[in-house]
Amino acid sequence: MHRHSNHNGTARASLVLQISLGVTLAYIVLLVISGIRAHSLALLSEAGHNLSDFFALLLSWFAVFLYARPPSSTKTYGYHRAGVLAALANATSLFAVAFLIFYEAVRRLQTPQAIHAGTMIWVAAAGVVMNGVIALLLYRSGGDVNMRSAFLHEFGDTLSTAAVIAGGWAILATGQTWIDSALSFGIGALILWSGFGIAKETLNILLEGMPRGMTLASIEAAIRSVEGVNDVHDLHVWSIGSETHALSCHISIADIPPSVSERILRDVKERLHETFRIDHTTIQFEHVVCEVAHGCVIPVSEPEAHGTE
Repeated sequence: MHRHSNHNGTARASLVLQISLGVTLAYIVLLVISGIRAHSLALLSEAGHNLSDFFALLLSWFAVFLYARPPSSTKTYGYHRAGVLAALANATSLFAVAFLIFYEAVRRLQTPQAIHAGTMIWVAAAGVVMNGVIALLLYRSGGDVNMRSAFLHEFGDTLSTAAVIAGGWAILATGQTWIDSALSFGIGALILWSGFGIAKETLNILLEGMPRGMTLASIEAAIRSVEGVNDVHDLHVWSIGSETHALSCHISIADIPPSVSERILRDVKERLHETFRIDHTTIQFEHVVCEVAHGCVIPVSEPEAHGTE
């Protein structure tokens, strides 16, 4: 078993998430108090959005904690998919929050309330600064789907909170309280958009689909370009985690000694790492013709056939 990990990167991500959790929780309390006093659904919607962010950050932190644990005899790849599962849970929470906001916005349109726009503006301004700083820290902490889901939560908050500031000014200028509900609809739509992108990527990983940004044809062409490779088939590529990819395939080569085929294997692995960042590979060599190109099995009686992992 082996694992490609960055301990310093994991520790940094964990620290950023812990700081973000504390700041977000304090801001949620401020939003709830201010939203009630200002009779602003937009601020209360932001509180709900930030509450989903809080749980998203908590899930992300727990996933980072699990990811740092080493592989074992029962978890041979470690906990790479802990972050994927956390991201899927985050996406689900985004859908729930969005529909709750839609419901409250419709209800507020039917029963308008006086809104203290000034409170909306200064509380939202504080939120823009807070969410913007957290989003920047998360963006610099890592590129896996778990950290990206947390980043999207915070980035969406930054944009939606900025919209609340604009809405507050519009209400001050026009006196139209429906602007508050309209902003809530916009915030809900932004939340849905963010959740859909994360859900799509996480489901693709869990279903062992082709990793994001790769194609089977390009990977096959890269392997075929290595000197000594005659054919490639039974090629499978999938993701263990969002940044950890795996590959298995059969490669047809000439009837050559193992010492020579070792060079081909090394070149194939280097090409896969440099071009696609694929490091977990299971490659089987053969020099006989496969009767079945997909799912073929090399005859056990063939003494020259050899494989490596």
